Amino acid sequence: MISPWDRWYTTSCCLCCHVRTGTIILGIWYMLINAVVLLILLSALNDPVQYHYHLTSSELGTDLDVMDDANMCIAAAISLLMILICGMATYGAYKQHAAWIIPFFCYQIFDFALNTLVAISVVVYPNTIQDYLQQLPGTFPYKEDLMSTNNMCLVLAVLLFVVCILAFKAYLIACVWNCYRYVSARSTTEVLVYVTTNDTTVTLSIDSLKRIDPHKSFVRKSG
Repeated sequence: MISPWDRWYTTSCCLCCHVRTGTIILGIWYMLINAVVLLILLSALNDPVQYHYHLTSSELGTDLDVMDDANMCIAAAISLLMILICGMATYGAYKQHAAWIIPFFCYQIFDFALNTLVAISVVVYPNTIQDYLQQLPGTFPYKEDLMSTNNMCLVLAVLLFVVCILAFKAYLIACVWNCYRYVSARSTTEVLVYVTTNDTTVTLSIDSLKRIDPHKSFVRKSG
């Protein structure tokens, strides 16, 4: 009987590229995004006036600042950590080290769980959308039009948008998981075979033997 994991296992992803290639592209893309975010945060910390580091009270209708220095430093540290995790996934997929892909896969699961909680909160508490719209600045485009829209239509639109995001994230998770399985399978098939002669002992792998004679099947015997 084929397990569900084996049924959905494939070595190709979108654009007919290999899962290793897809994971490398995904890791580089995440690194670029987090690098841009980190650059903006560091620039805001260096010159808060130029980058509108603090929003005025008239824009928010409150006397609280959007972010203080501590929150900005925490956000910068998170962006730096994400760059490290994405870099590990890219390196692991390129060099075929399965353990390096696990942190990025765990981050994807965590991010998917957070988005799922958002979808559940929209269904359970539909009035939170109207509350969120009321907290937006007055200069936000189409705010009045959104406020005048039926609450049920807003809930359906937001829910459809979140479901599309969840479906796309689930596909990316499957690509990274298939890449992890492929790299793990490649490492486990590197079984060492000892060819002993009277004078020397040569250590070969099954892949090396297949390159010598690709039509021959090599089976490891125990005992």
